[in-house]
Amino acid sequence: MPRRRWHRAVFLLAGIYNLAWGSLTTVYPAWFFTVFVMEPINYPEVFACLGMAIGLYGILFLRVAWCPENHWPIAAVGLAGKTLGALAWFYLVWIGRWPAATLIVCATNDLIWWLPFWMYLFDVWQWHRQHKAETHWAG
Repeated sequence: MPRRRWHRAVFLLAGIYNLAWGSLTTVYPAWFFTVFVMEPINYPEVFACLGMAIGLYGILFLRVAWCPENHWPIAAVGLAGKTLGALAWFYLVWIGRWPAATLIVCATNDLIWWLPFWMYLFDVWQWHRQHKAETHWAG
């Protein structure tokens, strides 16, 4: 697969990052609101659940790093989540619920991963087109 080493490194980093961010948010859901001097939410459990989901993405991204040829659906769902996360951030800033300073979180959680994930999906698609008879799409 083209750029296999690079894709493995990207998903290893994405996995570690998402596990770290998810763990912090699960254990201490108020950190985000404290750092950005925002009114704490009434139900921190909801933000903790978001942390758990992001941590689970981290585990899945590590799976892509392990065998990038076969786990493109995980990356596709991850890219969709990162796209929707950025759209949600934009909306929350637009309506004045979140300060623009939270862009750093959107950038590190979502935006920086767009290009590498798209590159991976393109490369794995090309690779599968060339090796259709030799491989299966899941596993």
